[in-house]
Amino acid sequence: MINVYKPENDAEALALKSVLKEHDIYSEVVSFHDTAYNGLYQSQYGWGVIKVHEQDYEEAQKIISEWKSSAPDKVSWNRENQTGSAS
Repeated sequence: MINVYKPENDAEALALKSVLKEHDIYSEVVSFHDTAYNGLYQSQYGWGVIKVHEQDYEEAQKIISEWKSSAPDKVSWNRENQTGSAS
C-alpha cells in the first residue's frame, strides 16, 4: 500500500476513507499517535496518513482532490471549534 494523503486529524481521515469507499477504493487510515510517546510523532510527522493500493493511487488522488475543492472554504476539522456554543 502507498500513502495517498496526510489528513489533519481523525475526522478528516474518516471522512476521506468513507468517500474512497463510496468509489470502491479500499483504504487504510494510519495514525501516528503513540500514547507511549505522548503524541511526539504527530507533532513531527503530522496526524497520520491514508494508504491505498498502488493500482488505486491515481484515482484516489483525483477523488481526494475533487472532494477537497468542493468543500467550503473554511472547514474546521478541530473539534473544539465545533461545540456549537453561541458567542
